[in-house]
This record gives sequence, structure tokens and C-alpha cells, in this order.
Amino acid sequence: MENPAARKQQSDKLIFWGILLFFLGLVSGLFIPMMANPRIGVSTHLEGVMNGIFLCVLGLIWNKLNLAERWIYLGFWLALYGTFANFLAVLISAMTGAGKYMPIAGGKEGDPIIESIVSTLLITLTVSMFTVCIIVLAGLYKPQKSGDKNA
Repeated sequence: MENPAARKQQSDKLIFWGILLFFLGLVSGLFIPMMANPRIGVSTHLEGVMNGIFLCVLGLIWNKLNLAERWIYLGFWLALYGTFANFLAVLISAMTGAGKYMPIAGGKEGDPIIESIVSTLLITLTVSMFTVCIIVLAGLYKPQKSGDKNA
């Protein structure tokens, strides 16, 4: 761990953004009946709540990751992007009714511009979240240095 102060700040930010996303997920649940596709609206609510919890958990374990700072930095920003992009993609689909790439949630093909925005968000967030999981798993698997008190 090269910079413990920066790592602590990232940890605190992950928890803050996690609580904010959790709150946005709760608020979106209030508007489900007004959405163009209420079934995807339920998914919006769940994505906000679950991704918020995910960010909070990441924040709590962030100091345990044993990785180079560049990997920590990359994982931090990818986690924020992936979780918020997930919420935003599903929210856009629920509000517009577009959701060709979410057929299980009752998505129907919408305006091509909206569909391209949603599909871009879905594809990029998928890559981001897989990468975050690999980074975190690597950071948790790598043995701590022998002089580390957290070992």
C-alpha cells in the first residue's frame, strides 16, 4: 500500500457514492407506476439498491486490497462508472420504454438513439464490472507482506 491516505479517501468516497446510489434506488422505487415500463422500473429500483450496497462493501474492504496503486485507481473509477452506468441504463429504459436488450424485464425496441445509448451503457458497464471483480479478487488473493498488521 503506497499511499494509505489516498486509499482511505477512496474507501470513504466509495461508501459515500454507495449510499447515494442506494438512496437513488429507493427514490426510483417511488416512481415505478409513472414509468413507461414499470417492470423495468422495478429493475431500476433494484439496480440502484444493489449497486449502492456493492459500492459500500467495496469501500469497507478497499484497504485490504494488496495491489499497485494504478490498479487500485483503475478499480475505483471502473466501480463508480459501472454501478452508476447500470442504474442509468435501466432508468433510461424504464422511463422511455426502450429496452430491446432487456427482454426478460419486458423491454421493447424503442427509439434507435435511446437504444444505442442504453446498449452502449450496458456493454461498457459489463466490461467495467468484470474488470472490477478481477481487480478486487486479485487484490484479496495476493498475500499481504509479512510486516503488515492487517495480515
